[in-house]
Amino acid sequence: MTASDTTLIEDRIGSDLDALGREAIDLAAAERAVGDLLLALGQDTGDPNLRDTPRRVAAAYRELLTPKPFNLTTFPNEEGYDQLIIARSIRFTSLCAHHLLPFTGVASVGYLPRDRILGLSKLARVVESFAHGLQLQERMTSQIATWLEDRLSPKGVGVLLEAEHLCMSIRGVEQPGATTVTSALLGCVRNDPRTRQEFLKLAHTEGGSGA
Repeated sequence: MTASDTTLIEDRIGSDLDALGREAIDLAAAERAVGDLLLALGQDTGDPNLRDTPRRVAAAYRELLTPKPFNLTTFPNEEGYDQLIIARSIRFTSLCAHHLLPFTGVASVGYLPRDRILGLSKLARVVESFAHGLQLQERMTSQIATWLEDRLSPKGVGVLLEAEHLCMSIRGVEQPGATTVTSALLGCVRNDPRTRQEFLKLAHTEGGSGA
């Protein structure tokens, strides 16, 4: 593969991340909606502490819902590396699609390469990109795994997320500190018992998401 071929692939992948199926954010409409919400909640929008709240909230949500574009840099697997590659302790924050409250946690993402290997920082970039949106942890876990499988065509992919959801910590059952663990295993990471066990062990070791 030539350098120009690599560039074309990276540009296409970057464009895919820019278009995760999200509509453009109307900041002015968001500000008005926040002001209406404050009034509906019985708040005095003339309070000096609330006057600029609609603008701040709209800007904050724009930041939380906008993924940062990047190119998925890959390299030929010239050495024929055939063991797991795992990035652990990838910290992320996303917004619960049901309550618009944050959930925060750590991810372990790994794959068994075939013809190409990935720049290590890009595993964290993929997690960050899918975290920037209204999410369900289960869906986000599957999206990361499927996205990597589609772009890299590896022998297998493993994704493990562990997160605390504020919608469960500060409301409802009010269980601060409780975490939810989700996994997505594809290819030989799912089908081969030894590879699956190795991934889960490494993902859970000290410093990983299961620490």
